Amino acid sequence: MKKFKFNIHGNQYDAEIISVEDNIATVEINGTSYTVEVDKSIQPTKTPKLVRSVSVPSTDSHPSQVKTSGPGSPKGSGSIKSPLPGTILELYVREGDKVKIGQKLLMLEAMKMENNINSDKEGIVLAINKHKGDSVMEGDVLIVIGE
Repeated sequence: MKKFKFNIHGNQYDAEIISVEDNIATVEINGTSYTVEVDKSIQPTKTPKLVRSVSVPSTDSHPSQVKTSGPGSPKGSGSIKSPLPGTILELYVREGDKVKIGQKLLMLEAMKMENNINSDKEGIVLAINKHKGDSVMEGDVLIVIGE
């Protein structure tokens, strides 16, 4: 893990920390291994990790492929979720409209860019949960499609 060189009363020591678990450390000094108990619990220094929840957008890069639905749900039904936070600029469908895979449903402005949200399901628009001008967060259900 870490190597150190010490000079104590004119004597040279080469020390290496092999492992640390709780308050027990394995240390090698001048080639001899020692197990050392430390008075307090040692917390190894780590670089912090950014942890974000995984958000899977309901749209995909190949609109011609249908994603699999759950065994209990009717085929083709499901919801269209927002892939990123933004504002809805335009809706291209209404409740009751029949949609096909790859059909443009709405336009979402996110980070000053316009993003087309296409359908990855085939069916009838059952509900539109967000409307033109609404702000949405990542993962919000925008449109519900059913049979």
